[in-house]
Amino acid sequence: MKKESDKKSAVLRVLTYVLLIVWAIIVLFPFYWMILTSFKSYGSYTSEYIPKFYVSSPTFDNYIDAFTTVPLARYFLNTVIFTIITTALMLIVSILAAYAFARLDFRGKNVLFTGFLALMMIPSELVVITNFVTITNLDLRNTFTGLILPSVTSVFYIYLLRENFSQVPDELYYAAKVDGTSDFKYLWRVMLPICRPTVITITILKVIECWNSYVWPRLITDDENYYLVSNGIQEIRENGFGRENIPAMMAAVVVISVPLIIIYLIFRNKIMEGVSRGGIKG
Repeated sequence: MKKESDKKSAVLRVLTYVLLIVWAIIVLFPFYWMILTSFKSYGSYTSEYIPKFYVSSPTFDNYIDAFTTVPLARYFLNTVIFTIITTALMLIVSILAAYAFARLDFRGKNVLFTGFLALMMIPSELVVITNFVTITNLDLRNTFTGLILPSVTSVFYIYLLRENFSQVPDELYYAAKVDGTSDFKYLWRVMLPICRPTVITITILKVIECWNSYVWPRLITDDENYYLVSNGIQEIRENGFGRENIPAMMAAVVVISVPLIIIYLIFRNKIMEGVSRGGIKG
């Protein structure tokens, strides 16, 4: 019986690894194709009637074209500025709002929080339209302020932090109040260190969200001085010689993806820990 059980376990383990390998190939293939295409010359790419899964004569010209065809370096800097400021403001707003919902007692808190969560039910298209009209009426188009303002709040991040803050025992709060600790000092010195994984998680998720932002920057900016990398990729794509310049676009995507991949590889454990902590009560 034991040998038969061991044999079944071994077969199950092999099947599991086979399925995982197949799934990994499916997931990673687009990245492989992106990198492969970035090293193909424009002529060889357009002459391929049947796609090749290798490069016979790799070239770095596409990476040069990505930075010379459009001012990609400036778009890169704009994106860094947009990402840092937006993420910092989002953290301030989300942490303070989550702390108020989790720890402070005020009339109508539960009703207000329920209504706040109901905002998640509103289609994103309606929010974009409303934000566009508001920013346009405030004459903030083609400004960093117009780019940043609609992205400084997130119902989901506030909810995630609020659930995490609620897990901290009330006894710590009462003991801190007995010692004369202010709410802000308690938040800074007790709550945030305990909930650091979740804070790191929402920070990384917000950075990725800002870095990949496409629809809103395309709507609110038509001045190249405020373009983000998403705008730059589109310009490179449309700059082919009568056709789409896909190799140069892929090279730009590779360059733009590298910071996000590095961030994810460094903080992947924190992301999983933060999400699990935010979703578990007790």
